[in-house]
Amino acid sequence: MRQVLPGHGASRGSALGRARVRLPHVLDVREEHVEADAVEGELQRLHAAIDIVREEMRVLRQRLHGALAQEVGEFLDLHALLLDDPELLQGLDDLIRAGRYTADYALRLQRDRIASVFTQMDDAYLRSRIDDIDQVIGRIHVALHRSATPVEGLAGDILVTDNIAPAELAQLQAQGVMAVVTAGGSALSHSAILARSLHVPLVVGAAQALMKVNDGDVLAVDGTSGLVVLEPNAEDLRGHRARMRDQVRERRQLNRLRREPTRTTDGVDVKLWANAESRADVAEAHALGAAGVGLYRTEFLFLQRTEVPDEEEQFRAYRDVVLGMTGRTVTIRTLDLGADKADRSGLVLEGEPNPALGLRGVRLSLSREPLFRTQLRAIVRASGYGPVRVLVPMISSREEVLSVKRMLRKVLAEVRREGHEVADVIPLGAMIEVPAAAIALPSFIGAVDFLSVGTNDLIQYLLAADRNNEALGEIYTPMHPALIRLLHDIIRNAHKRGKPVAVCGEMAGDATYAPLLLALGLGEFSLHPNTLLELRRAIRNCDLSALRARAPALLRAKDRNQIEQWLTASH
Repeated sequence: MRQVLPGHGASRGSALGRARVRLPHVLDVREEHVEADAVEGELQRLHAAIDIVREEMRVLRQRLHGALAQEVGEFLDLHALLLDDPELLQGLDDLIRAGRYTADYALRLQRDRIASVFTQMDDAYLRSRIDDIDQVIGRIHVALHRSATPVEGLAGDILVTDNIAPAELAQLQAQGVMAVVTAGGSALSHSAILARSLHVPLVVGAAQALMKVNDGDVLAVDGTSGLVVLEPNAEDLRGHRARMRDQVRERRQLNRLRREPTRTTDGVDVKLWANAESRADVAEAHALGAAGVGLYRTEFLFLQRTEVPDEEEQFRAYRDVVLGMTGRTVTIRTLDLGADKADRSGLVLEGEPNPALGLRGVRLSLSREPLFRTQLRAIVRASGYGPVRVLVPMISSREEVLSVKRMLRKVLAEVRREGHEVADVIPLGAMIEVPAAAIALPSFIGAVDFLSVGTNDLIQYLLAADRNNEALGEIYTPMHPALIRLLHDIIRNAHKRGKPVAVCGEMAGDATYAPLLLALGLGEFSLHPNTLLELRRAIRNCDLSALRARAPALLRAKDRNQIEQWLTASH
């Protein structure tokens, strides 16, 4: 019988397919023991399953590298580290040896032990990490039984589940899943960001889905409106076909914009930079007519390895990016490890009580001076092959800017004395993603050449809201008056001092917010190449002078509702 299940659209697109229902993951296994002479075999079975999961994640990390948003890699790297956690692994071995438990029951006991520790923690960020433990243990449990119960193909299916991790979403998309419907989740989560990057329709917050949908039911999913139709009728099917035709037409229209200028209706050019982390991203950015690379992430060179890359390896990577942009400027962000971006080389501190507020970004670089000097030398050497800028993450004070500036100046002189061909000047930029940096900007803006606003962290720190906590979905939002006013102040201060400023967070890649950012005075956006054409189209439909005239009304907005009304009137 036809039913409409309301949810929230998190990734646009329509899909029609069979439902594949996955109930919330609960490791519901009975207590079972093995004979004494079977203990070693059970241990081997467990370790083989762990090795399978390690290899799956390694292959997935390789396949995704450079093609998707940064967040996917962060989760894969965190889960890979958990797979090597001595406490997790030794605990499992001890349970099997001492208690003679089956591997399945040992997984359940160890999961429950760790969960009891996490749930007692005061810090909400650390408490939320139990989800990662569940996902890793769930993967091991699946691997334990894979040979006995092979998984059917997922091509053409629509997954209905409680929630989904970014790494899993990437795997499902590769296996042919048409769309995902979740009972929980947030449209601002890492998974939602990834779904948009992969162009996988996603509906979150469809609370009734798990109660009403059964395996094999037909679903029509609209990732724009957030509506899920169970057993669609003829009218629903006509609506789905119409949406699919619109999608094909839209893609053709967007492709025509590949070589068009990013210019408003009143003739003002806007600069679109590309965020990148690989040569594949750089090639796509070049083909789409990006002005340059506004943020090249260097973390991928350091993640998933036990040794820090040397100067030569880093230099070759940066040089190839510079060559790939054929004379367009490449902005290389210095190492941004920390928080949930952990490495295997020991650079990131283990056991930080609150890693999101810990030794990360420029703080880590300045505390590891030889490491930072090596990276700067590699960047400086790459500047001999084309225009390069240096962007420093997690700036919170003037002292940090000056320290980096002094080091960059010394390295530039040193490399030049060694006979390398390098740029005369390498512009230095600061990422504004900590509220303190935004507020104290007048004190250090004279020491930098450009600014880049990282809205993902800025919103999180400004509103004290974790974007992956679905309970905070209404709080973590770009449409908060405090954020609008802070962005306005940052852009105004940059313009006063003649400094270029771009927004490089998720907000920049969402065409919905283009009128808002233009009204605040922004003239440069830095975004993943996947959404560049959509943003170009949105900007080409904007009248900049009209938007700027309406900026005072935007700044007077008292709540999210008034900002949404302003945006609605702008489209």
